[in-house]
Amino acid sequence: MKVDVLNLNGEPVEKVELPKVFNEGFRPDVIRRAVIALQSQRRQPYGPNVLAGLRSSAHYHGSRKYRYTMMMRDMARLPRIHGSSPHMTWRARKVPQAVKGRKAFPPKVEKIWAQKINKKEKRLALRSAIAATGNKDIVKERGHAVDKIKTFPLVIKDDVEKIKKTKDVEKLFLSLGLDDELKRLSKRKVRPGKGKMRGRKYKGKIGPLIIVDKDKEIKKACENLIGVDVLNVKNISVEYLAPGSMPGRLTIWSKSSIEKLSVLYGPV
Repeated sequence: MKVDVLNLNGEPVEKVELPKVFNEGFRPDVIRRAVIALQSQRRQPYGPNVLAGLRSSAHYHGSRKYRYTMMMRDMARLPRIHGSSPHMTWRARKVPQAVKGRKAFPPKVEKIWAQKINKKEKRLALRSAIAATGNKDIVKERGHAVDKIKTFPLVIKDDVEKIKKTKDVEKLFLSLGLDDELKRLSKRKVRPGKGKMRGRKYKGKIGPLIIVDKDKEIKKACENLIGVDVLNVKNISVEYLAPGSMPGRLTIWSKSSIEKLSVLYGPV
């Protein structure tokens, strides 16, 4: 299957044969599993101090025939503070149900959060995510404004790798018919919950992904465009192709990156 190669003005100038990876079946279940497995690799273990809630002089006096026993008293037999000020005597400590006591079931630092995934399953997820970028229905279902785009996937001449300025990237998007997509990216909403107080007040949209063979200046030019990412075809990841485990991200390929896919994932 051949697809048009567009210049920076959005005009078709030649055709290129798509690699066979674009014929891979759509597997959203495998893609989701791969994304979650990759994200779990970065999760850090956490847990309280092992002595949290236990740093107290409270101790248990519940034995019979003992001087300070709690037998025959109208109180629960718990570790209690003894021999201190009148206001603190007989205060229960250490146990989970007591004030300033330990947690009942705290998170353990030794818990392993990383999830395993088979190599073949991971590769299948990556191939399926690549193929999903060439399906207009899947891309549109993800929320991208692509009604004005006629050919999928979007393949641009290698001149795209030499773009140095942000305004030239925006001009490229307009020439490709992505003006509605730019309007969609300009909107952001206030995050609900306490995240507003922790440096992440606003939530933005995920925009186009530009995949190149050689990053000359394009990555720096896209730094100030919210939601736009630039990736080398060698470092392609299912997390970028399917953010949030939702496949069908709008992807713009350079001609060299399409040709490199044939080397990485098999010939045409």
